Amino acid sequence: MTFDFTSISLIAIGYLLCLFGIAFVTDKGIFPRKLVSHPLIYVLSLGIYTSAFAFYGSVGLAYEYGFGFLAFYLGLAGAFMLAPVLLQPLLKLTKSHQLSSLADLFAFRYRSSWAGILTTAFMTIGVLPLLVLQIKTVVDTVLIMTNNEQPSQIIGFGFCILMIVFAVIFGTRHTSARDQHEGFVVAIAFESIIKMLAIIAIGVYSMFYVFDGPGDMEDWLASNQELLATMHTTLNEGPWHALLLMFFASAIVMPHMFYMTFTENMNRRALNTASWGVPVFLLIMSLPIPIILWAGLKLGLRYSPDYFTLTIGLHQGAEWLSVITFIGGLAAASGLIIVVTLALSAMCLNHLILPSLPLRAGINIYKNVLWIRRCLIAAIVLASYFLYLAIGTDQNLSDLGLAAFVATLQFLPGVMGLLFWPTGNRQGFLAGLIGGIAVWSLGILIPLISGHSVLDFYDLTYTFVGQQSGYLIALGATLVNVTLYILVSLTTETSEDEQATAQACAVDTLITPQRRQLDILSAEEFRERLAKPLGSKTAIREVDRALKDLQLPIHEDRPYALRRLRDQLEANLSGLMGPVLAKSILDRNIPYKETPIGGALDDIHFIESRIENYNQQMTGLAAELDSLRRYHRMTLQNLPLGVCSIGGDGEILMWNRAISELTEVNESNIVGAHISTVSDPWGDVLQTFIEDESTHHHKKSVEFRGKTHWLNLHKAVIFRDRQIDSPYTGSVVILIEDLTETQLLEEELIHSERLASIGRFAAGVAHEIGNPITGINCLAQDIKYDSDNPEIKEMSDQIIEQTKRVSNIVQTLVSFAHAGTHKSNRVLSPVKVNQCINEAINLLTLSQKNQRYVEFINHCDPELMVIGDAQRLVQVFVNLIGNARDASPDGTCVVVNSRELEQSCVIEVIDEGHGIPEEKLDQIFDPFFTTKEPGEGTGLGLAMVYSIIEEHHGSINVDSPAYPETGKGARFAITIPRHNNDNDETLAPTQHEGK
Repeated sequence: MTFDFTSISLIAIGYLLCLFGIAFVTDKGIFPRKLVSHPLIYVLSLGIYTSAFAFYGSVGLAYEYGFGFLAFYLGLAGAFMLAPVLLQPLLKLTKSHQLSSLADLFAFRYRSSWAGILTTAFMTIGVLPLLVLQIKTVVDTVLIMTNNEQPSQIIGFGFCILMIVFAVIFGTRHTSARDQHEGFVVAIAFESIIKMLAIIAIGVYSMFYVFDGPGDMEDWLASNQELLATMHTTLNEGPWHALLLMFFASAIVMPHMFYMTFTENMNRRALNTASWGVPVFLLIMSLPIPIILWAGLKLGLRYSPDYFTLTIGLHQGAEWLSVITFIGGLAAASGLIIVVTLALSAMCLNHLILPSLPLRAGINIYKNVLWIRRCLIAAIVLASYFLYLAIGTDQNLSDLGLAAFVATLQFLPGVMGLLFWPTGNRQGFLAGLIGGIAVWSLGILIPLISGHSVLDFYDLTYTFVGQQSGYLIALGATLVNVTLYILVSLTTETSEDEQATAQACAVDTLITPQRRQLDILSAEEFRERLAKPLGSKTAIREVDRALKDLQLPIHEDRPYALRRLRDQLEANLSGLMGPVLAKSILDRNIPYKETPIGGALDDIHFIESRIENYNQQMTGLAAELDSLRRYHRMTLQNLPLGVCSIGGDGEILMWNRAISELTEVNESNIVGAHISTVSDPWGDVLQTFIEDESTHHHKKSVEFRGKTHWLNLHKAVIFRDRQIDSPYTGSVVILIEDLTETQLLEEELIHSERLASIGRFAAGVAHEIGNPITGINCLAQDIKYDSDNPEIKEMSDQIIEQTKRVSNIVQTLVSFAHAGTHKSNRVLSPVKVNQCINEAINLLTLSQKNQRYVEFINHCDPELMVIGDAQRLVQVFVNLIGNARDASPDGTCVVVNSRELEQSCVIEVIDEGHGIPEEKLDQIFDPFFTTKEPGEGTGLGLAMVYSIIEEHHGSINVDSPAYPETGKGARFAITIPRHNNDNDETLAPTQHEGK
């Protein structure tokens, strides 16, 4: 049975268009997002590993090596079963630093452009035989199905053109490795389903149509025991270990596997599913292989065992099976070519093309990168086509496939060293890679192309498959590679930059990131610095993208945030143009400052954030230590004392809740900033304290928002390097204890004690002075009545007048002394405030002291009632209104207002005098303090008012000036409990207690 070439061409084009349609509708969001990001899609996309070598060549491999063909599947399965220790660290590295290829990874780890260049060059050369294999399988299957209707060169060229078109359409819509090709991944997953269904269909057909079921197959094998013996013998005696090592390495280093496993990974957790999902997929793909081999041998097919998969259907006349097989093989070949060319084009772009092209600010980098990559895709596919023509059609699939696998095996030592051997350096890696590739080129590549072995003098034939020489070369090349890598690494020096990167890449290596300083002050400066190498538009776009990734504002100026922004920019540019060029651009335009003598400091905040990100992945002792860290951190955060930690470079490392509430500076806005950026007065307080040799400041007063705070400051230096002359050297921890409330309570207590002592003193003085004054008064009266001398009478009157004055002063002292005492016979009752004010005004009007014309205005509500002692409230108003009168000039007025609150009322006494100086407002209620002229006041009036109002459970406040527009007057406001019908019942107990 044969097909015509047109039909086969239409089937191929139709399948590829279907593939493109799947990718297109996925990118348009037609497929549910939940389905696209499902781990199963990721697992199936990794089926790219089962290329035409697996679909066709596995049968030929089984024919040559028996059950040794399982090494192809077990190698990849083993790599994914080791995902937690092997693939997860690589995924973390590639995602964190946006490394899109193995060349990017090596260039980043070994800090060498040559590492990227040689990896790119050798990988491209080494993988070309695998691309040739895909072309050959498509050409051979078309020739078999069409009975050699068209020349192989035309078929191969046409297929390559189709691959170029679809690779460009599939994979070059985005320029950066950070942009995911979701449609592309779904299309590759669909191809894996096609391959799996096709191979299962062939296996089932072979079992039930070539054989008459499992029983018939067992009978046939029983009569052909030599087949089973050969399969077991080759497994035991063949190059099983070499095959397993090669296929294990291919799972990690092959460009298409690296690309799908790491670069196109849309969900990091999906790798956990892949650790068992990929082995299951490979098991399904491998089960039909022996059945297909035995079916082909039973049928005695005249074609190579490589194509038993296709020729069974043709031999049996099963047209549908032949079409399914052809589509499965086409899916296997096309998928690998598309992915490999995408991966290789990115490597060539980042490490061969862009570093050699001068960057000009005026060019559109994104557009240029896109078109260069498209040209590279075409160049790689055409290079594989020309190699196909050079090699010819006689090479079998195993030759081509294993040549590529041996080449890529030479990159495995570099990967293992990257993860598990931080001592390895760039010199060792390059020496080992060159040595291994040299042996591979001499022993495999040159014989493959020319047909003549360079190693004939070692008695090794150039024929690869079926001979031990090829596997000896594979093991020999790897041995040379590893030996050179170890010896050169141990005997050469490693730069500090490479040592730091090696520690960052190594698995289970504890490192402390360093806090290095930038010579840049804000995020906006990044745009200006990068405008020169990238152009203004590109610089703005990249900086904005990095800020968005980190969720930072454009005006960000914290040193910590700027360091993170620089790292993110380097990662983003690495995804665009490779790590070597990205690092070069950042180092030239946004360099770090030179490290001081003492070295860079630990980046504690970055360590904290990194631990937070990986909290859910911690187990065992690490999880317990993290719980302990969280406990201590929460203890510091919830302390009632303010705690802040300042690094040796002045950067704030910690700022707890208490200090945030005190300073009104939020932790998220200040951590990572320099201490000099803290707003005053707190920045000045902290900097002064850090620079001071003293470790304690007691009751330091700080004015903040019009309020005085009293603070105790304590300081501890965690580490100090005496070699560096800087006040910030070493991490400084500062504790701030807010004593404001305690200080106010102490002042109030002192004030109360002073009032009590003065009261006791005043009572004693009044008692001691009262009796002599009475005696003097009596003597003066006697002299007045006993003498007729007018002068003596006048002098007696003066003595009597002065004794009355002294008696008034003594009475005032007695009243003050009694003002603060709560006598048991004192009765609080409803009092009309208006009446008390009127009585006070009448008393002041009758006073002879009122020599000036001052008008008294009482606006107090006549119905307003308070709970108090009427006589003592009159005394309060006499003092307040009298002081207001004394301070008021002629022709002015003293106004008394009232207003009601929910449970109290406010009575205001307002004058139009000169007011009270601000510096004296805090002293006017102190005993014996007066603003009047000497001899005009005792200084006890307001002190007595304060005590009486306090006795009535009220408060008094003063504002000066009362009229801000003129700067004149003073306002005394008394707040006192208001009487209403609801609190009548509360009067009885008070009255009862007073009786």
